[in-house]
Amino acid sequence: MTRYRFLLNPTWLGWLAVCVGFAVACVFLGQWQLDRREQAMEDINRVVSNYDEEPAPYAEVRETFHQPHADDEWTVTTMRGQYLADDVRLVRNRGHSGAVGYEQVMPFQIDGSDVVVISRGWLPTDSTDASLPAYMPEPPRGEVELTVRLKPAEPDIDRGAPEGQLASLDLVDYEEQLGREIVTGAYGLMAEEDPAPAEQPRPLARPQLDEGPHLSYSMQWYAFGLLGFIGWGYAARLTARNRDLDLIAEEEGGRERAAGVASAGVSKQDRLREARRIRRLRAGRASDEDVEDAWVEERLGSR
Repeated sequence: MTRYRFLLNPTWLGWLAVCVGFAVACVFLGQWQLDRREQAMEDINRVVSNYDEEPAPYAEVRETFHQPHADDEWTVTTMRGQYLADDVRLVRNRGHSGAVGYEQVMPFQIDGSDVVVISRGWLPTDSTDASLPAYMPEPPRGEVELTVRLKPAEPDIDRGAPEGQLASLDLVDYEEQLGREIVTGAYGLMAEEDPAPAEQPRPLARPQLDEGPHLSYSMQWYAFGLLGFIGWGYAARLTARNRDLDLIAEEEGGRERAAGVASAGVSKQDRLREARRIRRLRAGRASDEDVEDAWVEERLGSR
């Protein structure tokens, strides 16, 4: 252990502390990725459980719209009533198939019940004026039967929007704009309209069942934390070896001086090469050339 006693000096202990700190950070980052994977798996399980289920009448899930739980997302329900088309709004900056456009939303008065906000789908931007949609489809008039999927209301993102538009599906803000009471816990994402109108927004894509690369990223962070200690140990091994070589070189230099051999004409590189040769001989890892040199030295010394 005396060979590695230098590891107790402040410099090496400081680098070890750096490795420990780096490893702790990597563990937290790895756990963060695992937490994100767990959230992704929960989202996938909700899609698998709810997205393709048989629709339930709105009366049976009414409380879910008022106070939705995370597990209620994508619940399928049917409702009958009329669109309040004059209160239509466009939600800005909504992505769809790699493009950014608008989501058309409007209140829907359920017969004898609540006013629920319905997202009818996505609209592309106008090619000449990106502040407007390319077209604005009208909803069916009169009595309509809808099949929708529940989506929890979105939070306020503290961003303004032009008149007739919303920055997000913050239903409380929407209610304040309308000046009428609506359901603010959740809204309905359009699945079917009956009767179907002549022109409709584009339906939003089915959510992807992809957990993402979070598991592999977490393993990489754990590996990075371990590599810090491996690098520290490898550096210590190299330092110990170089210190051994220096000691051997000093020892051989002392023997040369004791024998009256002048070392002034021997280069440092030659002395280092000789020290390494002697170390290999002592360690039992001598090459054929080392063995031959040792035999020659022994023969010369016996004369």
